[in-house]
Amino acid sequence: MAEPVQAAPNILQLLPMLAFPVLIFYILVFYPQSKARKEHERMVKNLKKHDEVVTTGGLFGVVLNVKPESITLRIDENVRVEVEPSAIVRLVKSTGSEAATGEKRS
Repeated sequence: MAEPVQAAPNILQLLPMLAFPVLIFYILVFYPQSKARKEHERMVKNLKKHDEVVTTGGLFGVVLNVKPESITLRIDENVRVEVEPSAIVRLVKSTGSEAATGEKRS
């Protein structure tokens, strides 16, 4: 007796099975990464004079000058370094309205 031949699955039946892993990958990888990038860009854009920051190299410094292509930091008395905006990792202490109102940052 011959076995019945199975028909190939329709592409519309396979589409949900292929889309689900892509959606999970986007939710777990791309969305958090783009959210963090936007947050970093916003933080760098809002830097102002006298903000305390940390660089990717681990240097703590105080912002002296902000230009679109570079940020000048004072890391010690009479020691100034110029870094790219992307080298600023995090804001340690802001001199802006957040510090004045006492809001907490995470």
